[in-house]
Amino acid sequence: MPSAFLPERGVVRVTGPDARQFLDNLLTSDIGEVGYEKARYAALLTPQGKVLFDMIVSEAEEPWGGGFLLDCSRALAPELAKRLGFYKLRAKVEIADISDSAAVVVYWSEATPPEEDGVTYADPRLPALGTRMITNREHAKELGGVDGEAWHEHRIALGVPETGRDFVAGDVFPHEIDMDQFGGVDFTKGCYVGQEVVSRMEHRGTARTRIIPVRFKEGFAPLDGCEAFAGGKSAGRIGSGAPGGIALALLRLDRIEDAMQAGERLTAGGMEFEPVKPGWARFPFPGEGGAAIPEA
Repeated sequence: MPSAFLPERGVVRVTGPDARQFLDNLLTSDIGEVGYEKARYAALLTPQGKVLFDMIVSEAEEPWGGGFLLDCSRALAPELAKRLGFYKLRAKVEIADISDSAAVVVYWSEATPPEEDGVTYADPRLPALGTRMITNREHAKELGGVDGEAWHEHRIALGVPETGRDFVAGDVFPHEIDMDQFGGVDFTKGCYVGQEVVSRMEHRGTARTRIIPVRFKEGFAPLDGCEAFAGGKSAGRIGSGAPGGIALALLRLDRIEDAMQAGERLTAGGMEFEPVKPGWARFPFPGEGGAAIPEA
């Protein structure tokens, strides 16, 4: 049963008597719902509503230092800790990037982490993503059973994007990376940074661009970042790929729909692809108005 050490993931710890309210005032999810073994997917946005950092927020029991642990991109962890510090003001919180000493291990396909080896939590985005654990970095290396690329193949097959591989931090709105589909945005909680823009996109249904899975007919995907075309018009770009020609792509869905309705080709790197609707998608999907779309 597979498990993998994810060296590209970092950890930021937030502790102190005001930590829960502090994070709840900033992040897109209801941090009041976070508890031991119960995590939430969330993001810190710009005032204009774009995703600066996405993360999984869990709560640690005292033997593991207490407070809240933010499972995030390791490359962005120092900047996340710094940005949170800008908002600290008089809040009684302590913020630290602990990525040098802590790391993330992921377990999927019914694999489970060893008891009491770290802070464990079900991945809040999709049940099929399994369970994650934050533990000592050296111990994490020992626990990782397979190469991390096996995990990414599993993630891509499920249609779940990741920072740096499928989108650039600061360039996308939460809807564009499907955070609304994965429980990463609470539309009933109070204000948070960027809340007005995100709420407006939700209520007006103005998210035309999204990351979705695609399948290349040649059986393999082009290089990450390759531009995608719909009927000869630019429609987005390809992100991470997996064996079998499955890849994730950030696409203008209206342009994909128009091309499909007109019987025009969808291409990237000179190769033809088709959208693949994942089971979690609740938004209007290209082809549902006419051309058939294969289910994932």
